Amino acid sequence: MPPAVFVTGPPGSGKTTAVARAVEELRRRGFKVGGMLSREVRRGQSRWGFEVIDLESGAVGVLASVEQPAGPRVGKYRVNLGDLEEVGVKAIERAVEGCDVVVIDEVGPMELASQRFKEAVRRALDSGKVVLGTVHFKAREGLMGEVKRRGDVKLITITYESRERLSRSVVEEAVKLAEGALRP
Repeated sequence: MPPAVFVTGPPGSGKTTAVARAVEELRRRGFKVGGMLSREVRRGQSRWGFEVIDLESGAVGVLASVEQPAGPRVGKYRVNLGDLEEVGVKAIERAVEGCDVVVIDEVGPMELASQRFKEAVRRALDSGKVVLGTVHFKAREGLMGEVKRRGDVKLITITYESRERLSRSVVEEAVKLAEGALRP
């Protein structure tokens, strides 16, 4: 089974940016990439919430926000399980079925509010596909810890100081895995 690459680091360290750069490079090299990215949404100077983006279809949903009326609470946000599952989980499931590389951004507390998300992550990691993702920095328990401990996952830790250099490493590692798995 080809290994996976997961990026971890503190909030704002560049995890999603590194994965997005790797997605661009993989696509430029002809790989079919699908799955989900999460993106911060700001209103003025404040973080309002997060979007979830389907990398294949371009569909966008609200992952969590300070204005979400219902759903599991994570910090000051409420998770929108409907959009997470309709956009994010379905994007992962479709990528496992029809893409060369599956992207999962992020395996974190908000996403883990969904049982379907947890199942989709495990299916992706056990699928034999190349998986590129991000995982919450501090967590050691549950699925987040499981991802970090898997023998087939390469974990790259990004810090504010190392983000440019390690962002390039994430791109190089993702390309190497995809080429090794799909172009013997």
